[in-house]
Amino acid sequence: MSLIEHIGTYFLMLQGMFTKPENTKMYWKEFMHQCVEIGFGALPIVVIISIFLGAVSTVQTAYQLVSPLVPMTTVAQIVRDSMILELSTTVLSIVLAGVIGSKIASELGNMRISEQIDALEIMGINSKSYLILPKILAGLVVIPALIVISAVLGIWGGKMAGDWSGILAPDLYDVGLRQNLNFYNITFALYKAYTYAFIICSIPAYYGYHVKGGSLEIGRASTSAVVVTCILILLADYTLAALFL
Repeated sequence: MSLIEHIGTYFLMLQGMFTKPENTKMYWKEFMHQCVEIGFGALPIVVIISIFLGAVSTVQTAYQLVSPLVPMTTVAQIVRDSMILELSTTVLSIVLAGVIGSKIASELGNMRISEQIDALEIMGINSKSYLILPKILAGLVVIPALIVISAVLGIWGGKMAGDWSGILAPDLYDVGLRQNLNFYNITFALYKAYTYAFIICSIPAYYGYHVKGGSLEIGRASTSAVVVTCILILLADYTLAALFL
């Protein structure tokens, strides 16, 4: 398929999701199931990566600030803004693209290969609405929450690294966190979080839903989904920064 055909098929898939649910309770149950799968499944890796990102940011920032004219509280400001604007949003979303995106693509691809999707269509159930829409809605709820958790843990990890390595005392770190805080950065980070959440869930769903062939094609679709998702996240990162900053 050409790029134009992929784009057209992708938007047709999105259009086909929005129909009246056949059974509201069934859709709600699937939505809650996806929230648990996406949220708790990715939480351990989010915690580990976020803490180390914050810790490394503190150490490297302190290493580069060699001038005695620059107060050490600047380290906390840089770590805070780096985690909120870029590390906890874009970098973490790329990781989540691999964790969540490959899972969604392989799950839908396996259902397509085993003809479970065809069985749903035969029973009169809109498979796009039942299988894809709850995943996207769950991603829009859970992934921004994971990014907020990541920012908090990253800032805390930077504080702990500064204390344990003797770079920056905790009270000075707290002073730096409160200095020159721009609340728009938090709003902008949430813009990015919801945009990335939609990309992370919808692109792998497209590749998994339209798999053709056997188990080998499921692996290829998962790989393609993660690669395309990462590229679109980076493209969205630049676009949002150019528009809103």
